[in-house]
Amino acid sequence: MTTEVKRTPKPSIMYEENASQFNKLTAEGKQPDLTNANLSDLDLRPFNLKEANLSGCYLRGANLAGLDLSGACLHGASIKNARISGCLFPASISAEEISLSLDHGTRIRQPK
Repeated sequence: MTTEVKRTPKPSIMYEENASQFNKLTAEGKQPDLTNANLSDLDLRPFNLKEANLSGCYLRGANLAGLDLSGACLHGASIKNARISGCLFPASISAEEISLSLDHGTRIRQPK
């Protein structure tokens, strides 16, 4: 399964130099589709992901420190080894669910 993730290209809009373009689209209500995206090892702090659909995303090793994800959909996402210090997760996701994904790479189950 890890091999699959490595072969999945990262969306070009998610590189730091494109953060202003991404945030502009988000502000205009045109949230880019990130469903099932490989966002592993990226620094996502410059991006407005508060309402993002991150369902099925691979966030392994990503830097999510300080991000507000309170309105994001994380159902099926994996955050193994991600940096999450100060990250605000949706209230519907339990601390245990976050911990399991962070430590073991399990997919997050987010109630609707």
